[in-house]
Amino acid sequence: MDKIFAERRRHPRYGVHLPVDYHVSQKGRIARAGSGFSLDMSSSGLSFRSRGPLPEGAHIEMVVDWPVKYADLYPVDLLVTGFVVRSDNHHTAVRITSRKFRVAEAPAEAIRVSA
Repeated sequence: MDKIFAERRRHPRYGVHLPVDYHVSQKGRIARAGSGFSLDMSSSGLSFRSRGPLPEGAHIEMVVDWPVKYADLYPVDLLVTGFVVRSDNHHTAVRITSRKFRVAEAPAEAIRVSA
């Protein structure tokens, strides 16, 4: 008999591959920073590839490089804070506690092509 596993998450996850910069702080420990790429995200969680394990329970602040520009001109970042819930050598899962978009004050530089 085949078992059918139902999705237990309350919020649907979406597979996205975006650059992520992060800063981890934990009481009594030296802060760590790094970068990676997101694997999937929902309104309540985000998982990303990391270069090494991060401490479970640690507070984390992330900047996700959003793929769309505001008015097709201004870069947008997604600022995320939360707590590390799982982490191994190459994968970290975060429970999101806050998120907001930040729009750059200056437009992205245009690439000029000369003939």
